[in-house]
Amino acid sequence: MSSSVQRLQETGTALRTALATQDWAAIGELDLQCRQAVDEAMVEALNDEGALRARMQELLDLYRELVSVCQAEQQRLSRELLQLNQSQQGAKVYQLFG
Repeated sequence: MSSSVQRLQETGTALRTALATQDWAAIGELDLQCRQAVDEAMVEALNDEGALRARMQELLDLYRELVSVCQAEQQRLSRELLQLNQSQQGAKVYQLFG
């Protein structure tokens, strides 16, 4: 396995671990590393195209999962902010009449 394919695998594994723990800071950094690893793998002449194809498919699946989790987290935070805003508005009304 070439070094670029191995780097893709290692970075993907680290990204999956960060996703499992919802470590958003690590996900941001690992995303950049994945992009660099993909760029390197595409430039490097590979003898084992099958391994590269497999790693790229794994990354594609991982990114689909990542997007799904991020969208769910965004919706959760949106609901939480909406509830907070409604609570603050209720407190203001209470203060006006209380």
